[in-house]
Amino acid sequence: MNAKYLSNMPAEPVRLTEVEQLVLLAALRLGDGAYAVPIREVVTRNTGISLSRGSIYVALDRLKAKGLVESWFSEPTAEPGGKARRLFRVCPEGVSALRAGRRAMDRLSAGTTMERSR
Repeated sequence: MNAKYLSNMPAEPVRLTEVEQLVLLAALRLGDGAYAVPIREVVTRNTGISLSRGSIYVALDRLKAKGLVESWFSEPTAEPGGKARRLFRVCPEGVSALRAGRRAMDRLSAGTTMERSR
């Protein structure tokens, strides 16, 4: 296929799993410097869904690989043997992916009993 034609095609939308959506929304709610423990607490408190820490880390790794979050390590905590935390920030592409997923769900639910009341 012609390379010029391919460059004009819309990019494939980023698809998010339900867990990725929950983790991304929780990180967005927490703001810059979110990490796994408070992300897990926000998800549980706001949805009643209890995710393991391992599933949070797997989702964060996938989101980073998709370019939807960025991460860095904090300074070690003050207590003896304190460890650095892996902190996360939602990138603009992450917000776009969440919005695209929400629009898709709205379109799919239109005309059903699940349609949002306006």
